[in-house]
Amino acid sequence: MNVEAVKYIIWAADAERCAKFYVDVLGGEVIRQNPHVTELKVCDTIIGIHGGGEGKRTWTGMSFQVPDVVAGAAEIVAAGGELKREPQEEDGEPPHLAMCVDTEGNEIMLTRKR
Repeated sequence: MNVEAVKYIIWAADAERCAKFYVDVLGGEVIRQNPHVTELKVCDTIIGIHGGGEGKRTWTGMSFQVPDVVAGAAEIVAAGGELKREPQEEDGEPPHLAMCVDTEGNEIMLTRKR
């Protein structure tokens, strides 16, 4: 089998608002858009945002590595997202994890390299 790409699909009640969140906060680039799906590229990963979601809280398994988890979490909140778990120090180290929620209820993680 020749796999051409791996895409991660999330659901959104408001696909346009969701795409804006991933573009504005995580630097995503829209690479394809039609009335049903918007595909974004974040680093080398394709995220497909499918309209028609119910806006229910859903764990995605997506993790975004950032240099500063505290600053990243603040950007998530400023863009209309939420924090499920505030970044916390561990063993005297700066925070390395923040559990976040995008504008559509999709749970994501921010992590820093350790």
